[in-house]
Amino acid sequence: MARHIRSGKRHQFGFTLIELMIVMAIIITLMGMAVPFYQKSIVRAKETVLHNNLTAMRSVIDEYSYDKQKAPQTLQDLVTDGYLRAVPKDPITGNSDTWKLIMEDAAQAVSTTEPGIFDVRSGAPGRSMEGTPYGEW
Repeated sequence: MARHIRSGKRHQFGFTLIELMIVMAIIITLMGMAVPFYQKSIVRAKETVLHNNLTAMRSVIDEYSYDKQKAPQTLQDLVTDGYLRAVPKDPITGNSDTWKLIMEDAAQAVSTTEPGIFDVRSGAPGRSMEGTPYGEW
């Protein structure tokens, strides 16, 4: 009969504290690099939506002015007459009431008796990633 001799060493499974600390340090470093890129991508997406909203509203204002032979008095006129489903939100401010309306000059208005909205701009404070103020878009 063969005898098995047990040695005093035990095989332990798992990780040591130093191994766990190294893994955590690597994860924290990767997160530290990823978060700024993620935040920039969110801002870039909001700016893209803002550009699209402004382009759409400007186009609709022109269509309304051409069809009705007068410019809209409010953005709600565009919704009431079916040119927009709803006044879009400014993605930077998160509100549909912060748009800056640029009114027509009475002398150059489509309807000289009722000058209306000529242009719309963002009412958001601050600057874009390009460095231009949102209010100039």
